[in-house]
Amino acid sequence: MKFFKIKVIVLTMVCIAQVSYAQDYFPKRSEWESKTASSVGLNQSKLDEAVKFAEENEYSGSKDSRVASLIGFGREPFHEILGPMRERGGPAGVIIKNGYIVAQWGDVDRVDMTHSVTKSYLSTTAGLAIDNGLIRNVQDKAGDYVWDGTFDGAHNAKVTWHTLLNQSSAWSGELFGLQDWADRPPRSGGLDDWRFKKPVEPGTVMEYNDVRVNVLAYALLQVWRKPLPQVLKERIMDPIGASTTWRWYGYDNSWVNVDGVKMQSVTGGGHSGGGVFVSAMDHARFGLLFLNEGNWNGKQLISKDWVNAVQVSSEANTSYGYLWWLNRGPRKWRGVEDESIYYAAGFGGNFIVVDKTNDMVIVTRWLEPNKIGEFMKLVQEAL
Repeated sequence: MKFFKIKVIVLTMVCIAQVSYAQDYFPKRSEWESKTASSVGLNQSKLDEAVKFAEENEYSGSKDSRVASLIGFGREPFHEILGPMRERGGPAGVIIKNGYIVAQWGDVDRVDMTHSVTKSYLSTTAGLAIDNGLIRNVQDKAGDYVWDGTFDGAHNAKVTWHTLLNQSSAWSGELFGLQDWADRPPRSGGLDDWRFKKPVEPGTVMEYNDVRVNVLAYALLQVWRKPLPQVLKERIMDPIGASTTWRWYGYDNSWVNVDGVKMQSVTGGGHSGGGVFVSAMDHARFGLLFLNEGNWNGKQLISKDWVNAVQVSSEANTSYGYLWWLNRGPRKWRGVEDESIYYAAGFGGNFIVVDKTNDMVIVTRWLEPNKIGEFMKLVQEAL
């Protein structure tokens, strides 16, 4: 009997501790608690050095996103702006350790374009479709779910959700007036070389291609039968306490008929406009959800299986998972040895970094892209 009483007391104390921890760890919508670097085991001066580095290494492209995009993708034939764009702000970011803010800089509440970080949000809507049984298996052929001609033909019929998610689908065709071959063409050759190049076998080569990512977004719209921003809002962003300021756009001409209702098929980035427009703080909440394996304050918003799946290296590129980059393979950051780190990355130096080993989420806006490895090395030196 005495043993039973002791056991009950111990279990009660553990439960109380867990509840208290959960309440502190997951910020409410209106507030996010800060702590000093030293209180969570970080070196303040080293952390300050990392923040200063981020502030001093602003993305060198134009603050006018239209100009930056047209220059950055100037090699592409027929490239034009088809969706909303916004002039960007200055360097900004936040570092979360053990769930608490330990550093921030710039305007972390400003809503900015996030370009290809959008892809990791898109990946999440695919994971939710898997969790909800709308897609039975990632190895299924996309054409078994979307039979309107998008995946017709001997080549496109081979495309699976798996290859769409790791950018090795090699889907060939036109979507919303954009040709797959015109997106990021090879550095050699010309129009005829690119246009008539024989597509590679799906699943064999990873190619960063926004048209094919937009095909994934279109296919997921057909599966969900409702706008993907609505799915993200209801299933993820509202439950994690994100603000109401974020938006997710498609192109002006990407409106489609779904069950008699006009819906916009959103984009997976801001290459030609559109994508997710969001603040650094909302990014941080999204990153914290993944750091906690899809669980937010005791509620499993997206399955742990999916969070693990996005971190698996694809067959075609060990540095890439399901629309998340991985710190391994050819894209591994010099001086940052932890290969369990994974991150969302977008044009202009937008990053959400998930560091599981050190219980950290790091968000940067408008950091010179080739400086992210050096910046992360400085952050880790503060440990």
